[in-house]
Amino acid sequence: MLLDDVRARVGAAGTVVDDATVRDALRATGRVFGSAALDDLTRAARAELTGAGPLQPLLDTPEVTDVLVNGPHDVWVDRGAGLVRVDLDLGTTEAVRALAVRMAAVAGQRLDDAAPTVDARMPDGSRLHAAVEPVAAAGAVIALRVLRQAAHSVPALVAAGGLPSPWAELLRALVTRRANLLVTGGTGTGKTTLLAALLSLAPPDERVLVVEEARELSPQHPHVVSLAARRPNVEGVGEVSLTDLVRGALRMRPDRIVVGECRGAEVRELLLAMNTGHDGGMATVHANAVEHVPARLEALAALAGMPRDAVAAQAAAALDVVLHLRRRGGGRHLAELGLVGQDDDGRLVVRRAATWSPGAEPRTGDAWDELTARWAP
Repeated sequence: MLLDDVRARVGAAGTVVDDATVRDALRATGRVFGSAALDDLTRAARAELTGAGPLQPLLDTPEVTDVLVNGPHDVWVDRGAGLVRVDLDLGTTEAVRALAVRMAAVAGQRLDDAAPTVDARMPDGSRLHAAVEPVAAAGAVIALRVLRQAAHSVPALVAAGGLPSPWAELLRALVTRRANLLVTGGTGTGKTTLLAALLSLAPPDERVLVVEEARELSPQHPHVVSLAARRPNVEGVGEVSLTDLVRGALRMRPDRIVVGECRGAEVRELLLAMNTGHDGGMATVHANAVEHVPARLEALAALAGMPRDAVAAQAAAALDVVLHLRRRGGGRHLAELGLVGQDDDGRLVVRRAATWSPGAEPRTGDAWDELTARWAP
């Protein structure tokens, strides 16, 4: 079989599997291909060897953010306006399982009866979650989240209807005056996009250390150092966690420390960093509304052994403003601004300063005057 021959030749070469390597391996098989056929075969072979096989064209579509496989004839994609079913036949249940197993192996993980679920990162940065029998009754299910390099600016977000123009200068002031910002929202609400836009507002003479689970941020800034976490390999070794990276970032002469997404114990290191003179830091956290942020931070910090009163004290001193995003239909927008503090009982609170929905004027809340008095340009 041609693919088996190419796989053997690529493996024997021991080099990075890119288009050039695959093309050379195809030529070395001795078969004669026209230039157009060779290009098509190169793309198809590389998708099979290092990508998502028949799912790769969907992942390569610019507007696609998610690809979901529930079965061989049940494939869905999200192009930014909700899930839609696509006409793609993956063959049999066994073929879907084989695809999931191969993708896990490409990502350096194991997927079989003994380890029937996997959460991994593909070489192109896409996030893979898959499950096979006995966990998945359908035989195998696959979920892929496509990570696009976000390089938007604040004016571009205003033009796209992602935030109201009266808030643009306030966001600029928050960044230039080195407020510590927490960007929150649900999955797919545009947290990374907003974070990249905010970082593009940082002065060009600042050194920005970005810590992420997967390299996703691409801010328009001249001095950005990106550090990406690494999962353990199939033998359970080689892990580099976000916590490790945040600690290391403190020793790399940062002007700003940015955590792409706080999912666990690394929130402790982030709060400690922001409380040790590293102002202007930013991070994202999953939350449903600004008032839910304290509970979310407490839950994450508990994974690091921090009691509630310590979380309240550290977070109130470290964080200044919460920027909360929402998704409505196919659009994503900055919906709420919140001011971080403590109540009379010492509990962590985020008070609503302003709200906005596309098509309406921004509305101010109880904390608006205090927020603008401190941070407005």
